[in-house]
Amino acid sequence: MIKIGIFDLPNQLFVAPMAGVTDRPFRKLSKRLGAGYAVSEMVTSRLDLMKTLKTSRRTCHQGEVGPIAVQIAGTDPEMMAEAALYNLQRGAQIIDINMGCPAKKVCQKWAGSGLMKDENLALSIIDAVVKVCQPFEVPVTLKMRTGWSESTKNALSIAKAAESAGVQMITVHGRTREQGFGGFAEYQTIKAIKNAVRIPVVANGDVDSPQKAKAVLEFTKADALMIGRAAQGRPWIFREIAHFLSTSSELAPPLIEEVRGLLLEHLQEHYDLYGSFIGVRSARKHISWYTKGLQGSVEFMRELNKIENTSEQIDQVNVYLDALGQTTDRWPSQSSVEMKKMECVE
Repeated sequence: MIKIGIFDLPNQLFVAPMAGVTDRPFRKLSKRLGAGYAVSEMVTSRLDLMKTLKTSRRTCHQGEVGPIAVQIAGTDPEMMAEAALYNLQRGAQIIDINMGCPAKKVCQKWAGSGLMKDENLALSIIDAVVKVCQPFEVPVTLKMRTGWSESTKNALSIAKAAESAGVQMITVHGRTREQGFGGFAEYQTIKAIKNAVRIPVVANGDVDSPQKAKAVLEFTKADALMIGRAAQGRPWIFREIAHFLSTSSELAPPLIEEVRGLLLEHLQEHYDLYGSFIGVRSARKHISWYTKGLQGSVEFMRELNKIENTSEQIDQVNVYLDALGQTTDRWPSQSSVEMKKMECVE
């Protein structure tokens, strides 16, 4: 059992916050398919942007199973504290501080993983957010990378200071900001942090299969795993991992008809959140992830990208799935998606 403040989470498999991906429909579907916890997309701490349509969509949690966790990003302690309070008023039950985003437009402003270059500022932000959340008994968590670069890995010192400041869970992506999403994640730093702190530690980075999940947990002794890119178009990965961890056997792939139901449900909720004009366009990436590497998917997506009507988009998805197989057939293996090897070096 993983505990964050007053919240008991049902399992140790978490959905990573991903901008433009982990919106409410994605989080709800992932939780239904076995994820025990999900963090929202990154929300800006700039109060002048809080009431924009983009931010309001990111802070919409209607119908979502709790606890509701919102990730905030920024560089000013006072603004970050105000952003935390604003999101508490909109239903957030856990506040996560972003010190892991490697995006250039974020790091140029010294937000995200850019904060790891200035430990004093990073800890000032942590202190400010924890203090504003404590009266409401709202836990504060932290997501970060191993450091800014290979020569400046300081995640361990930040983790210790964050625990002392009152942070109640730490997630570590096993890459530096310099790496972006290239190369391989390393888990030695995560293991060292787990050995150094008493609060829950979550391992993140390159967990893309049940076997990899088990290996990372065994090596790092982490309390939980956070899965991001591997869940794109494959939200059932959480139940696959859970099954493997409990039985050491692989779960059969879902039936094509089950995936049809999941995808169509995902699309409808996506349209409901974004409206038809934006929804039909932003849904394309999700459909692409579901079908990547499957027979005829390149031609299918080429034609789908021309469609600007939600009902026609759904019709084309159904036509493609009809051609993919019979109702009793299993979802094909996405063989073109290479699984990264395990690299846990002592």
